[in-house]
Amino acid sequence: CVISDVQAACRDTTVTQELLKEGFHRDLLVKVELGEDAGGCAVAARTRLPPGIYVDPYELATLQQQNLTKAVLIPDVTDVEAPEYLARALVLVLSLESDPRCPRCFRAAVPVHARYHRPAEGSQHASVIVESPEVLLCCCHSHLAAECWEPAEVGAPCSAQDVGPCQWHSTRHRPAREESVLEVPVGLREHSPLVCSLTLLTTLLCASLILAATCRHGHFS
Repeated sequence: CVISDVQAACRDTTVTQELLKEGFHRDLLVKVELGEDAGGCAVAARTRLPPGIYVDPYELATLQQQNLTKAVLIPDVTDVEAPEYLARALVLVLSLESDPRCPRCFRAAVPVHARYHRPAEGSQHASVIVESPEVLLCCCHSHLAAECWEPAEVGAPCSAQDVGPCQWHSTRHRPAREESVLEVPVGLREHSPLVCSLTLLTTLLCASLILAATCRHGHFS
């Protein structure tokens, strides 16, 4: 009976996550419709990015300087050149902007990039699964329903004006988790001998041409 009362008091928060564009460079779009009015609260989405996908911290810093997005990347140091099998998962806390047409609706987008994967056998694509984000609220002047929200450990400020972390809250009752799947093109492992042979021959040919040009036109003292 208590569970039924709690579920009736807490309207489900709807989360929609999309990967826009094509290829290795995408935009991750997050849209949230809260179950209750969040007047005066900061709203964010916390997403775990698997090793196969990343946010470029330098690009993110540029976007934040232009006031085009607000986000915190954990950890904030990322090797953008590492392949998927040498990379680590990241946590992205993305601040959401309110929709003037819908008082309970919030959205934001951030550029993401796919990493190179190992060659596979029998498949030309590898799947990168991005789980549905966690919805967070930070309210300085209003109180959230205790039965609907609980404190969350997030080391991120509520806004750009805050100098330190504040208390975020996470909704307890969320709809079924959705996943976004990014298909990344990969090489075929059975092509490795051919690719290695052609690469070696091309390298030797180019080195020979450079050496010949140097001997013919170079001036040696």
